[in-house]
Amino acid sequence: MFVNRHPVHISLKPLCLCVLQALACAANAAPADSAAAPLDPAGAPIAVVEVTGSGQSRQVQNVSRADLQQATPGTSPLKTLEKLPGVSFQSADPFGSYEWSTRFSIRGFNQNQLGFTLDDIPLGDMSYGNNNGLHISRAIASENIGRVVVSQGAGALGTASTSNLGGTVQFVTLGPANQRGVTAAQTLGSDDTARTFVRVDSGLLDSGTKFYLSGTRMRAEKWKGAGPQDQDQFNSRVEQQLGEHTLSAFFNWSDRREVDYQDLSLESAARLGMDWDNYYPDWQRAVNAAKGVYSGAVNSLDDAYYLGQGLREDKLAGVALELNLAPNLAAKLTGYHHGNEGQGHWYTPYTPTSAAVPISIRTTEYTISRNGVVADVTWESGMHTLNAGFWAERNKHVLTRNFYAVTDGHYIDHFLRDPMSTGFRQSFVTDTRQFYLQDTVALLDGRLKLNAGFKSPKVEIDAHTFSGDRADGSITAEKTFLPQLGATYQLAPGDELFASAAKTMRSYQPGVNGPFSQTRAGYALSIGELKPETSNTFDLGLRFKRDAVQGSIAVYYTDFKDRQLGIATCAGIVGCAGTIVNVGKVETRGLEALAVWKIDRGLSWFNTFTYNDSQYKSDYSDNGKLVAVSGKQVVDAPKKMFNTELAYEVNGLFARLGAKYTDKRYYTYTNDRSVPSFTVANLSAGYKLGNVAMLKELTAQVNVTNLFDKSYFGTIGSNGFSAADPQGTSMTLMSGAPRQVFFTLSGKL
Repeated sequence: MFVNRHPVHISLKPLCLCVLQALACAANAAPADSAAAPLDPAGAPIAVVEVTGSGQSRQVQNVSRADLQQATPGTSPLKTLEKLPGVSFQSADPFGSYEWSTRFSIRGFNQNQLGFTLDDIPLGDMSYGNNNGLHISRAIASENIGRVVVSQGAGALGTASTSNLGGTVQFVTLGPANQRGVTAAQTLGSDDTARTFVRVDSGLLDSGTKFYLSGTRMRAEKWKGAGPQDQDQFNSRVEQQLGEHTLSAFFNWSDRREVDYQDLSLESAARLGMDWDNYYPDWQRAVNAAKGVYSGAVNSLDDAYYLGQGLREDKLAGVALELNLAPNLAAKLTGYHHGNEGQGHWYTPYTPTSAAVPISIRTTEYTISRNGVVADVTWESGMHTLNAGFWAERNKHVLTRNFYAVTDGHYIDHFLRDPMSTGFRQSFVTDTRQFYLQDTVALLDGRLKLNAGFKSPKVEIDAHTFSGDRADGSITAEKTFLPQLGATYQLAPGDELFASAAKTMRSYQPGVNGPFSQTRAGYALSIGELKPETSNTFDLGLRFKRDAVQGSIAVYYTDFKDRQLGIATCAGIVGCAGTIVNVGKVETRGLEALAVWKIDRGLSWFNTFTYNDSQYKSDYSDNGKLVAVSGKQVVDAPKKMFNTELAYEVNGLFARLGAKYTDKRYYTYTNDRSVPSFTVANLSAGYKLGNVAMLKELTAQVNVTNLFDKSYFGTIGSNGFSAADPQGTSMTLMSGAPRQVFFTLSGKL
């Protein structure tokens, strides 16, 4: 354990002044009677959402606005989900927003095999270097999210995703408030963190229009090493009542700059320490190392680099029309556009700029231009509820590897142009079509509900290589009939059984880790045998709700077929093309339990337990050598997780104290290497000061992450997973952030 690694030096005076100035400026735009109401679409007090997903035939949990509010402002909404059963979340930073390190999995399926949406709009698989979406932390500020719905098994048929072999996560925007108001929050904390959030709500106008505008500015330093973690965001949404119908539109923009933490291995962490990081801003030490002149305990080029960073700019916009066509007939039509430009910078000692400068900047450059439409219809007729829908998207994605000359170590905070050489350049056009149909039948006076349906996805990728030896051509993944069946039965008021079965498919991916990341020769050898991944998922469970207790318990089984594996031909950081092959089956069995006990009026106790046994069921061959993995545990899939949290709120005082236990995790397919189990605790506490002068709902809050300053490996697989690591030298681990403290003052006008 590291003790007092990063003392916190914070002055509350700048925090108070920043918030007061923001509120005072916004007051000129809002009348004095603008509201004291909460930011809620209906203008009503915010209620705690049903936790256990009552009425769903699948294992489902809801995360309420209250959970999101008491997290550290700026925390990724994904991190707030880690307390749910079946969910594992890891990151190297305290906010969970550093994307290179973010690892989110459900029931052993990683984020590349899950589905994510924001107001029905697909976010892709939220992987690093994403080709078909963006991280939720860039899509919208955490304060503007109203709730989150997590389905641990197969998601709803209507989810706009072709990657959800496992579960789905649906984020829902906190819509414009009915009353005018300004909300502002200022956060200061560890490692020079300063985050400002301001939101202006128009209130419901006479025309039936309401909208909000919000801006977010975050500046922070890394907790180890040096380099900024910066982000600017703008979010907006407008809603217009058209009689019984609603027209809405939104525009979100994000500009993010994040400097990387150095990847570690078990061996390098023991030799250099868990706090070891890259050389920046010591340019001369990096140059010396590139020439083979090491200092300290460093003994290789890969122990550290000068600097790495990710730059991302995103624009996400959409228009939705909700139609109430008849008392029993409703429809929704959503159109959207997503534009992205991104660059990953790595100061590589493997490609010199010149004889005098043995380092260059290698970039991985991305652009995305997605346009799509999502349509849904619901018709209630007697005991039947029919749902049907369609999703169509065209995505143009360009992936480039460039090298840029560098002369010194000054920090670069912009996109680079005019490279000195290009390693490869590829473009992809991906057309997605998906249709679904479902009927839900209510029997026995509604106590028994049966649902049956299917979806039909088709994803076509056309790839063209302009430079380099990466593969090009066309590939299609489609299934005409992917069924889903489910049932719920109400045993008594508050108690219900649920069961579901579903078959799903993951489409091929363009770009990174997809079939076209192979060489042309490798692609020609593998394409004839390559199949899209599929899974069959079965859930059985019980939900219960009493006056003081609610919860659920579920068992599940998943049969995952045609697992795809990229077999690397060089070190991950070098980034050369590999081979993509199907390597057989994975079987998962597990149990999830959740219980919330309201001990007293202001005191509740939340607990979840997960047991997940995910095993490979097929050996595979790597260049003619048998890799014996059958019966081994799936990498980065802890067998046991336990979360406990006490929440208290009385007379304006609130506090949450929680802890999460994560079992050991393997990072090699043969299970010869793992990282140990760990428990991390977090604290959130504050006081609602109420109305102070012209300020309304003034609240002071403190958040302490990693309360007991636990030293542990958070992210594993940052540079992928390997068959074995006998010497413990695989540079694919990242240490978790130490204790961090943040203070927030928020209020309204």
